[in-house]
Amino acid sequence: MRKYLLKRILFSFFSLFVVVMTVMLLIYSLIDRSMIFQTDDIWNKRNLNERTVYEHMQYQRYGYLTYQDYTDFVRAKYTEQYGDSYSTQAQFKADIAAIQNENTYLENATVQEFIAKTKAEGYEVKYLQPIRFKSGKVKPGGTGFLLASREKSVVLRLLDYLKGFFHVETTRDVKDANLTERYVRFEKDPYSGLFAIVGSGTQHKYQLYFDGRFPFIHQNWLSINLGTSYTTYRGMEITSVISKPAGDTIKSRTQFPALLGTDQYEKTAIDFHSLTYNANPTEADREKFPDNYTSYSFRRAGLSPLETSFVIGLFAAVIAYALGLPLGILIARRKDTIIDHLGNAYIIFIMAVPPLAYIFMFAAVGTKIFHLPYKFANANVKVLAYFLPVISMALPQIATLMRWMRRYMIDQMNSDYVKFARSEGLSEKEIYNIHISRNALIPLVQAIPGTILGALVGGIITERVYAVPGVGTLLTTALTARDNGVIVACTVFYTSIAIISQILGDLLLAKYDPRISLTSEGGGGR
Repeated sequence: MRKYLLKRILFSFFSLFVVVMTVMLLIYSLIDRSMIFQTDDIWNKRNLNERTVYEHMQYQRYGYLTYQDYTDFVRAKYTEQYGDSYSTQAQFKADIAAIQNENTYLENATVQEFIAKTKAEGYEVKYLQPIRFKSGKVKPGGTGFLLASREKSVVLRLLDYLKGFFHVETTRDVKDANLTERYVRFEKDPYSGLFAIVGSGTQHKYQLYFDGRFPFIHQNWLSINLGTSYTTYRGMEITSVISKPAGDTIKSRTQFPALLGTDQYEKTAIDFHSLTYNANPTEADREKFPDNYTSYSFRRAGLSPLETSFVIGLFAAVIAYALGLPLGILIARRKDTIIDHLGNAYIIFIMAVPPLAYIFMFAAVGTKIFHLPYKFANANVKVLAYFLPVISMALPQIATLMRWMRRYMIDQMNSDYVKFARSEGLSEKEIYNIHISRNALIPLVQAIPGTILGALVGGIITERVYAVPGVGTLLTTALTARDNGVIVACTVFYTSIAIISQILGDLLLAKYDPRISLTSEGGGGR
């Protein structure tokens, strides 16, 4: 078992590495990078040289290249020599102004130093000479610039991404010499009434805590950095995008940490479990907080995109298994009858018709006959908004389960052990319920973990059609907006779910099927 798990885990990491590197190669090398500016208002407002410099700054931000600007180089050089008074130095002003003369800028010593340094580091130097009117006056946006850029290789880009993928908080995370007390310990949580693990010196005060929100137990000790969204969500971490609700703030009557035990209550939406360290709290903060953990986020209504997708996917899976397996058994037992023909017609219909077509068909039936809300945001009763997406996701799963259950049942009907059971006098009901259906279920067991974990991924087409604010819409939105960070994050997320599902499926199959063993001892779980 250990050997199998080790091999699968190592192979899984290698597969994830290859998939992410391939996706990065596609989106960073084969897709026109200028597409990231199609919805960028700042880019539209800039022109000439200033637009080119802004493009390089954004290309660095998005991970296409590393970029150095001559002005920053000069500023850093003179700050080191003169401190904050660097800008008053005549030589600093002369070096900055040197690149505004395209005929003499190469004679400047600092320019020569910048070019030599960046070329030695593998950068390509580019001079944007001033763009002037015929009168000699520089055009708006036509100021001269000297910059250097170096393209990032796919391997380096991937290593940079993986380097900060996991972060474990420790008591040394806060870099504040004034913080002398550093610890991680259990404390009574005044906001849940239960115990929590709290820290000092960690970035978050609450490392592990309970509250009334699914999944009811939360942690800040280990964080996963999927990257940053620049185009769609304007600088937000993607982990926060998929895990945090975006609804209205929820206020409740509670007490600030420094006022616990007093009779002073306030109605606030602050989530005190989200407190993070602030090196410079205000006087108002000191009155309400007993320490420097004064930064916070707010509690919001609704579900996060991850929770929304999981709820829809899980309900769809439950419905699919509750209907698909019994219907598969039924049409197998009624082989070549009208019931079997109807079941096969439904299966063929789902397989033959494009998903987008039958989703719109079911949506039309649901809205016209049952008056269910079509778009998620238009539902007056929020629970009704889940009906059409759940049904649309469940129906194809039902067809798949019916198809395979029927096939495996029919395969088992002609087995020798069935003939032997009949010869012993067992009834057809006993043979089907005890022997045939149980053995026919064995191949389907492996897909159960994937079905459950796959609910986290969401239905890309279904969520897009019904405007569901779930994880499934992230990828399509990111592709449209050229949000490279979200595309890579979705790749990592989807691939990881698939890998974990496969491993758990193999383990479950080995437990359920007596013919399969992951150890050298032989035997399965029965």
